[in-house]
Amino acid sequence: MTQSPSCIKCNSTVTYFDGSLFHCTECFHEWTQEDMDSAGEPEVEKVVDSNGNELFDGDDVTVIKDLKVKGSSLVVKRGTRARGIRLSQDDPTHVQAKVDGQTIFILTEFLKK
Repeated sequence: MTQSPSCIKCNSTVTYFDGSLFHCTECFHEWTQEDMDSAGEPEVEKVVDSNGNELFDGDDVTVIKDLKVKGSSLVVKRGTRARGIRLSQDDPTHVQAKVDGQTIFILTEFLKK
């Protein structure tokens, strides 16, 4: 028995073929062999700051607005530097940064390179 290909939408390996369509059991996407041929490589979404500059792992960024941290009494003040950010694998609008000794997730719309 041949193995079904990974989902072209979510890259899940839990897929099956019903005779005419491929089905993903995780995101419920359906596709044909023609869709798979035309899909090619999945696009990697760019992570950009508030000014449209592309962000990469390890960049140093500045916070452009005072931010209250949920679940903490910490307030990240405007102008605070976050060094050595890490990009989130799940959501391109979030980055992980260490600020004042605490690791937090910050939305990229509140950062500038």
